Amino acid sequence: MAKATTPSEISNPRRWRASWRFARLSPRKARLVIALVRGRRCNEAMNILRFNPMRPAVAIAKVLKSAMTNADEAEADMGRLFVAEARIDAGPTFPRWQPKDRGRAHPIIKKTSHIHIVLAEK
Repeated sequence: MAKATTPSEISNPRRWRASWRFARLSPRKARLVIALVRGRRCNEAMNILRFNPMRPAVAIAKVLKSAMTNADEAEADMGRLFVAEARIDAGPTFPRWQPKDRGRAHPIIKKTSHIHIVLAEK
């Protein structure tokens, strides 16, 4: 299904992206943090992530900083940048086993995430 484009997207095709694939974070927990920065200006988003105590905030801040660096290298106006798209996709899981009593084993699922951030100018 095709995504409808707005006139502002047609006139401003400049977008910068960064991603971190196979990050050792739970997608469910990372989505709680990414929702805080979606649609905000980059400086405001970095401040939110800097003072957020959740563990995925550190990884998301690294990806956001990378996207900001990509935009800066392309000579974007850093004051006008905002988070146009931010999403967390689930990556592959690593099955592990925890030994239990009487020779049993319980599964432990190590989850991974793909972090994608796209910046644009307002």
